Amino acid sequence: MTATPMTVLSTATDPAFLRRYRGFIFDCDGVLIDSYAANTAYYNQYRKHFNLPPMSKEEADATHVLNVFESLRRIVPPELYEAAVAYRLELDYREILPYLRREDGVRRLLRWLRGGGFLLGVNTNRMDTMPLVLNTLDMEGFFHPVMTSATVTNPKPDPEGVNTILADWGLGRDEVAFLGDSSVDEKTARNAGVTFWAYKNPALGADLHIPDFHTLQAALVQAWPEHSPHP
Repeated sequence: MTATPMTVLSTATDPAFLRRYRGFIFDCDGVLIDSYAANTAYYNQYRKHFNLPPMSKEEADATHVLNVFESLRRIVPPELYEAAVAYRLELDYREILPYLRREDGVRRLLRWLRGGGFLLGVNTNRMDTMPLVLNTLDMEGFFHPVMTSATVTNPKPDPEGVNTILADWGLGRDEVAFLGDSSVDEKTARNAGVTFWAYKNPALGADLHIPDFHTLQAALVQAWPEHSPHP
C-alpha cells in the first residue's frame, strides 16, 4: 500500500481549504509553549524528593504528553505513588515558570485570529496551572473554553474536551482544526472527528503539518484577504 504524502502548510496551500475553518483548538505544551525544560525540572523535583536519580530521556519525553497523575505513575515506584500525589500539593509551580517559553510567533497569530473573529480554545492534559501559564506568558483572554484534566471527567485522548468546546462554539466538526504535537493529540482529534494539524512533528499522521506559526499566519492572511494582515 502506498503511503499518503505528508501535506506541509505553505503560502501555496489552497486558500479554499483554509477558509473552511472557523475555530482552532490548541494543545498547550509543545504548541502554545515550549515547556520541555519546565516539565523536566518539575518532575525531577519528585525524583529528588524520593532520593531517585533524574529522569531518563524516555521518562522526560513521556511526562511531556501525559497528565500529571499518569506521569507520576511513570516516574516513581508504585509504592511511592500516593506519597507523590500528596507531595504535589506542596510544590509551588511558580518556581517552574522561568523555564517556560512562548512559541515563536504564537501571540501575533492569536491577535490576528481574534481580530478576524475566529474562535480559539485550548484542550490540554495540564491540571490546574493553565491560568498561571497563560498569565505569565501574556496569553490571557484569547481562549474560551480552556479545557484541562481538571475540567473534564475523561482527559485526552478522550474527545470530551473537544466535544465541550464544539458545543460551546456551536460549530460543526468540519469547521474546526485541532493543533497538537503528540500522538495523544492526534488520537484526540481522530476520536472527536475533527481535522488534525500537527505542529512541528512530521512523524504524526495529520491532515496538515504546520512548520511554524509565522507560516500559518502568512497562509491564513492569504486565505482571508478581507482581514487586516496585521494583528
